[in-house]
Amino acid sequence: MYLELQRQLAVHLRSVLKAKYSLDIENIPVEIPPELKFGELATPVALQLARSLRKAPKMIAQEIVEALQSDLAALTGFAGFEVAGAGYINARLDRAAFARTTAAAELPKLAHPFFKLANPPHSLVEHTSINPNKAAHIGHLRNAILGDTFVRMLRAAGSQVDVQNYIDNTGVQVADVVVGFLYVEGKSLAEVRALLDDLKARGERVDYYCWDLYARTSQWYEQGSEAENAERKKLRYATLHAIEEGGNETAEVAELISTAVLRRHLETMLRLGIEYDFLPRESEILHLKFWEVAFEELKQKGVLYFETEGKNKGCWVMRRPGAEIADGELDEDAKAIVRSNGTVTYVGKDIAYHLWKFGLLPGRDFGYEKFFAYPDHECWISAMQGEADHPHFGGASAIYNVIDSRQSDPQANVIQALRGMGYTAQADHYTHFSYEMVALTPRCAVELGYTVAEEDLSRPYIEVSGRKGFGVKADDLIDKLIAATSEEVEKRQTSRDATERETIARQIAIGALRYFMLKFTRNSVIAFDFKDALSFEGETGPYCQYAAVRIRNIFRKGGTTPENVLAEFAELARQRADAHSELAGQQGSGIAGFLAGEENEDIWALWLRAGRRSLVLDQAITVSEPAYLAKHAFQLAQEFNNFYHKHHILTEEDAERKTFLLATAAVALHELVTVLGWLGIETPEAM
Repeated sequence: MYLELQRQLAVHLRSVLKAKYSLDIENIPVEIPPELKFGELATPVALQLARSLRKAPKMIAQEIVEALQSDLAALTGFAGFEVAGAGYINARLDRAAFARTTAAAELPKLAHPFFKLANPPHSLVEHTSINPNKAAHIGHLRNAILGDTFVRMLRAAGSQVDVQNYIDNTGVQVADVVVGFLYVEGKSLAEVRALLDDLKARGERVDYYCWDLYARTSQWYEQGSEAENAERKKLRYATLHAIEEGGNETAEVAELISTAVLRRHLETMLRLGIEYDFLPRESEILHLKFWEVAFEELKQKGVLYFETEGKNKGCWVMRRPGAEIADGELDEDAKAIVRSNGTVTYVGKDIAYHLWKFGLLPGRDFGYEKFFAYPDHECWISAMQGEADHPHFGGASAIYNVIDSRQSDPQANVIQALRGMGYTAQADHYTHFSYEMVALTPRCAVELGYTVAEEDLSRPYIEVSGRKGFGVKADDLIDKLIAATSEEVEKRQTSRDATERETIARQIAIGALRYFMLKFTRNSVIAFDFKDALSFEGETGPYCQYAAVRIRNIFRKGGTTPENVLAEFAELARQRADAHSELAGQQGSGIAGFLAGEENEDIWALWLRAGRRSLVLDQAITVSEPAYLAKHAFQLAQEFNNFYHKHHILTEEDAERKTFLLATAAVALHELVTVLGWLGIETPEAM
């Protein structure tokens, strides 16, 4: 509702400026004032026009307000306008109309450019992308939760979204764990296969086994003499080469291990409600020769050139846009895409992959096989051949890559290559959705059983490292959170059966984890802490969930439902249609009266907060920042709790006012459940 009114006012202001001053201004700022006493919307446009019109801002503002007031009937949902300060224009909303529309749960179309289209674009979100060499850890959870939440946001806004999880099954991390099996443990292909069968039969996790083996292998590279370590490193790169080449026993071991670990990753993420549509693997990108097609086009369009001198001699390097290199000079900072030995860098393979993502790789596509079944759809994986009947992936209009901030340079290189090839529109719709790392508070590290040095106990956070074996496996973290919440639920919900208590505990634990990962802006380092995440006070998932539980309890005690109350409210609104004169702060009758006056400002603030859902969603999508939505959920819960403590809903004697107060609670519940759902957080029936 709020977003629709903001857009309507901006459009009307534009027409006023054109008619009155012959000005055609495309983007007119319409803001939310810091306090309700300044109205519900405001614009500084008069201040911005003062110089060009050579008038005092206050005079311009007065002229604009007069024009708006004279055409008030054409502005649905507005009660009036006024000049404030040195030239601000404040807008006051028709409170009763706003309440009626918000209670009807209408969701206007968003203002984001993509969503103005009748047919929204095909967006592709790539997230998680864990190396399939060991168990998922706490840092991977931030990536997956951010990506999954952004997918939910895009879909809520009406976009068609494919979710891809890129699997680097031929990289050095997989090579290291294969070295562990073949050389550290001395196993053959048959023995590796037997081990996997044995682990499965015993109910043990292959990803946990590989976690320990990966750490041991990393240490093995450095445990021998200098000559031994040099030979071991050679084994590493020989293994990597064999995996990339394929068609040999080493590659088969890599395939067995990476596929088994990948399946475990999907099972881990499903515990958080995270699902995927397609799993493209690097092995197919290599063997289906995506790079060959991309390489020819890159050379043909002059994006790459062959260097004959300097440190990049013998390499194909990428021209840097705007780099001022005199004739005959070398560009030592140019990015090598094909090494002098003919191997392609990570960036080169990524360029080819993203050309496919945008549908710009003619004659090349993956084979597709079904890999993992979700309740309502199949997750497909890339293959050399695959099934004839499969969904279409790729050919996206917009791409979002959830990849940590350390990959900013490679991501920028891909965008640079797209621009150099003339794919400007695609480059403009390529978003590197970056984020910072997840660490542990010293208290959390101790709780997890790690030995923390005395000097580290006062540090704000402790970094984790899978290579060193110091880290938090995702499943262990989830298990520990569920165990903590189960203990409390068992105490409080003795009347519920075991299955209900398990469900509630899981919902609280997952909600706590997801909210903790989402409440920080993406460029913030997170120091995870159990106590902070699980707290029922402050900005946490359980706090937001408890607000929803509290509202449900109101309706349970009142012997009614939110749906029934909103139906009664709609009938009350129909009977008591309020005039605009009642809405300018006077104590009128009906809905306008219940929302007017200083004593009801907290109620009005709660309705306004509920009505901002689509506005906040639009802002969060525009800047790729789910934290805005998490903050909105917390503020909504906070304002409801303030309302709950101030107003005696169920004991209210005035029947109409009681209906109105219950409708306020119903709207808050609907909005809270909706927004938390976009965050991937369920709201329990009890806590």
